[in-house]
Amino acid sequence: MPFNIPILLTWLRVALIPLVVGVYYLPEHWLHVADRNLASTLVFIVAAITDWFDGYLARRWNQTSAFGAFLDPVADKLMVAGALLVLVQLDRVNAIIAFIIIGREITISALREWMAEIGARKSVAVSSLGKIKTAAQMVAIPMLLFHDPMFDGVLDIHKCGEILLWIAGVLTVWSMFYYLRRAWPLIKEKSGTV
Repeated sequence: MPFNIPILLTWLRVALIPLVVGVYYLPEHWLHVADRNLASTLVFIVAAITDWFDGYLARRWNQTSAFGAFLDPVADKLMVAGALLVLVQLDRVNAIIAFIIIGREITISALREWMAEIGARKSVAVSSLGKIKTAAQMVAIPMLLFHDPMFDGVLDIHKCGEILLWIAGVLTVWSMFYYLRRAWPLIKEKSGTV
């Protein structure tokens, strides 16, 4: 297993996931709800920044590796799934949208793994649609974690996060069908139904 700064940042992101979730399980007298929201939001934002930064450094310093290419999306999916599950438990996110997003991630990960096994991984490489979906999620989730209105109630952060997460949900379904459509000819060919 290679070890460099980009991989260290990815491992840091994995280590931050329990903090995003765990802050809500601290005793009430340790942190009030607003403080939990702020702490979880800040940890999630730091983790999201490491996501961008580790990829940037890996490319810039030519430290890309097969292990890093494996670990980075796993860390991303764990971070999003962990945050969505805690948001469902806090009744801030509809379980249906969380299921759609998490289900898509599992489906596309399995599809990419299968496509890699048959030597066609580039057919389902990350598209700009997938990047927009990820950006919408990464902005929506901290808003939903923060939850509280800002500027004396003028800006309803939670409502903005809800809208963005539903947009991410639509993009999630759209991008899933995009990837499946690209892979469909190979799926038919390999299943013998051509």
